[in-house]
Amino acid sequence: MRFLGTATLLCAGLVQAQEATSGFDLRTTITASSFYSHELTAGPRDGSPLSGGFDAAVYPTWKLSQNWAITGTVQLRSRPYVEPSFSTQGYGVKGDLLNLNLSYARFWSKRSLVVRVGELPSAFGTFYARYDAADNPLTGVPPSYGYYAPVSMKGVAGAELDATSGKVDLRAQFANSSPANPRSVFARDQYANWAAGAGYTIRQGLRVGASAYYGPYLDRKYPYFFPGEANPHDLPAAAFGFDAQWARGHWNAWGEWQRFRYDYRAIPVFTEHTGYAELRRVLTPRWYLAARAGYMRPHAFPGSQVYEVAAGFRPNRRQILKFGYQIQQEPAYRGTLGNTAVIQLVTSLDALSFAGK
Repeated sequence: MRFLGTATLLCAGLVQAQEATSGFDLRTTITASSFYSHELTAGPRDGSPLSGGFDAAVYPTWKLSQNWAITGTVQLRSRPYVEPSFSTQGYGVKGDLLNLNLSYARFWSKRSLVVRVGELPSAFGTFYARYDAADNPLTGVPPSYGYYAPVSMKGVAGAELDATSGKVDLRAQFANSSPANPRSVFARDQYANWAAGAGYTIRQGLRVGASAYYGPYLDRKYPYFFPGEANPHDLPAAAFGFDAQWARGHWNAWGEWQRFRYDYRAIPVFTEHTGYAELRRVLTPRWYLAARAGYMRPHAFPGSQVYEVAAGFRPNRRQILKFGYQIQQEPAYRGTLGNTAVIQLVTSLDALSFAGK
């Protein structure tokens, strides 16, 4: 569940000595990828179909006391690296602050409460807990997630409350912008948004949940803010979704279905729905196989389907070598022109860790 993923990032590596109430932990995931895609040959990039890139995610956690902590996520990524950047010009490296927050946490035998304030990942959906390449068994992401998607991986500034009680987990978030268009605290056109979610663990290994978000999403420099449009404050985006997670023995499965609505006045209201199903099978302690099928269905133009398969090999406890292939079907791609083959090496490091009293 998403709350457990958040709690893991908050607490992992902090207590290096028994009864430690403070400490610092710095974890890093470095991913090197080689990919082959004919998208890289199209304009304006006009490059070779074979290229490569890297992604580095740094997770500092400073535990101030038994209850208080500061956590963060900083990401560096080359261009090109992810599929939306294949058709962009040039090469370079971009950094993003995905998460930086102050948290207060209390844990009891069957209950927990975490309050966080700062730059936060969106509370909508559940994929963020598996976004790190060491946790994602495939090399891509579901259709609605990413940097240029209805649910951005970039953070929003705000406050969030996460709570669990027995088999129920809850989350509520108030933020300065929409996950469809995260805004810096220094940017114009910031508007109050909220997101919330809940889940229920039916039995060990099986959880179902739902989430939603609502609030203004446009800004005056947004590519789809057209001349004559109404004030962005009066044009909200709304989304709701359902999710499920299942694990038993060597099998793991995840799935989500989501619907999005974006209000306009100058053009018709835009809606779309999307979903995916994902499956992983552990073959041996070192090998696994995984597959994902997803789709995107906008109401105004033809949709797309994405199918992805991957085989993963663990040469040691800190590394995963993935061999992946993605099939993207939509009218813009003829035959196999939208397909991508990927080889990815993921390395996880505990760069620095110490515990206080």
